[in-house]
Amino acid sequence: MSRSVLVTGGNRGIGLAIARAFADAGDKVAITYRSGEPPAGFLAVKCDITDAEQVERAYKEIEDTHGPVEVLVANAGVTKDQLLMRMSEEDFTSVLDTNLTGTFRVVKRANRGMLRAKKGRVVLISSVVGLLGSAGQANYAASKAALVGFARSLARELGSRNITFNVVAPGFVDTDMTKVLTDEQRANIVGQVPLGRYAQPEEVAATVRFLASDDASYITGAVIPVDGGLGMGH
Repeated sequence: MSRSVLVTGGNRGIGLAIARAFADAGDKVAITYRSGEPPAGFLAVKCDITDAEQVERAYKEIEDTHGPVEVLVANAGVTKDQLLMRMSEEDFTSVLDTNLTGTFRVVKRANRGMLRAKKGRVVLISSVVGLLGSAGQANYAASKAALVGFARSLARELGSRNITFNVVAPGFVDTDMTKVLTDEQRANIVGQVPLGRYAQPEEVAATVRFLASDDASYITGAVIPVDGGLGMGH
């Protein structure tokens, strides 16, 4: 059955791979993006998730075209890496506003329709950094760690309504963002990963799609690492 799926930040990298995985399975996929030209093949809605009015407008457009969102993948996020003593308050709060509060906005709005339908799937994209920590990424790691508490609280709050909340925590993924690293930096990263390689975006997407499937109907409040073993023990 074709479902109404929304992937925030679905215009590139992991988000685009997730959007394609759902579209390939026959779902009606909408994506949000902030800038540039969105990829073809999806209902692309320009939306900055730090703006509640833009979030509301995006949902109305999606609902008018695809119906209420049945599967939400909260993937949109930003980084503003800096050592603590050089990190401005704006560097910290702006990352939290997108990665955490922005996720709150899109999840809360999606739940309006999910509560009426008495079913829904929500998957939040966190990061191994949220569990492992990373020097120079205190703001990013804090925002991604917070998603775990957010998802688990909602899993308890809304489990009786047949709405599941799960978290996927990717490690280092082979995307445009990581391609700018030097060969030395890439080698250093891979040296920390037991499987000895980067993840492909499609491997993260497959895990997300599983969590949104009927096969995962009894999984909620889980944190699933897709990190090649990098975060083991956390």
